[in-house]
Amino acid sequence: MSNADRPQITTTNPATHPLETEGQPGVIELRVHRHRGGAVETREDHVGQEWPVALVFNGISHAVMMCTPRDLEAFAVGFAISEGIVGRNADIQDIEVYWHENADLPHAEVHLTVVQQAFVELKEKRRALAGRSGCGVCGIESIDLLDLEPEQVPDTGFIARLAPDAIARAARELPQHQALTKLTGGLHAAAWCDEHGAILRAFEDVGRHNALDKLIGQLVMARADTQQGFVFLSSRASYELVRKAARVGIPMVATISAPSSLAIAIAKRAGLRLVSFCRESGYVDYETA
Repeated sequence: MSNADRPQITTTNPATHPLETEGQPGVIELRVHRHRGGAVETREDHVGQEWPVALVFNGISHAVMMCTPRDLEAFAVGFAISEGIVGRNADIQDIEVYWHENADLPHAEVHLTVVQQAFVELKEKRRALAGRSGCGVCGIESIDLLDLEPEQVPDTGFIARLAPDAIARAARELPQHQALTKLTGGLHAAAWCDEHGAILRAFEDVGRHNALDKLIGQLVMARADTQQGFVFLSSRASYELVRKAARVGIPMVATISAPSSLAIAIAKRAGLRLVSFCRESGYVDYETA
C-alpha cells in the first residue's frame, strides 16, 4: 500500500494529562477514601476514563461508543473494518479527531471520510447504535439485523505452527502490557501474539470490544498479516468479539474468562479456534468440528 492509500490523521485540540500517550489520556487522578478493617485511609488513586466517542462517516454520525479516549484513530479504523463498514484500509480516505474537553460532558468525535460505495452501503443498512462499555449490539432495531454469518477464516497453517506453550506465554506476559490496568484495575486488554505467544502489540480500553477494535485498527494500518497471529483478550469471549476477529481472518481467539455459547457457535462457523480460561497452567479448548 502506498502512502497515498493511507488515511490522513489530524488531531485537533488534544487532551493534556501527565500520563497521556500522543495527546490521548487514559486515566484521571482522584482523591479516594479507602475503608479497611474499620480504618479509613485518604489517598490519591487512578480511575480509567470513559468518554462518549462519536464515529462520524462522511459527515453523518453513525455510532456513539463509550470508550477510553486514547488510540482513537486505531479504534475508528478497527470499528469501521470489524463492523463491515469498509472492506480495507484504503477505503478510508481521511481521519480527523476532535476533542471537546470544555463541555459539561467531555467527549470526542472521529470523522472518517470513506469511499462513496462504502458510504452508500452504510446508509442503506444504517441503524441507530448507542454503544456501552459491555454491550456490542445495543440499539439494533430487530433480531434480523444481527450478523451471525461470519467470513471463513482461511487455514494458513498457523494453528499447526503454534508453539505448545504459546498460550501460557501470552498469559504470563499480558500483565506487562497493561499499564492502565495496573493503575486503575478496571480496563480490558487486547493483545496480538505470534506463534510463540510473544505479545507484539496490546491496547487497553474500558470496553473489551473497543480494545479489540483498537488492536484490529492498528494491525490494518500497519498492514500486518492478520492470519499469522492470534488475539489474547483479558475478558470473556462474546459472540461479537469472535465475529470481529473472523472478519479480518484471525485464526485464534484466546480469552482469560469464559466464552458464551454463541461465541463458540460463531467460531465453529468461521473455522476459528477459540480457547478460554487461559492461564499459565492451562486453558480450555472447545470442539468446533
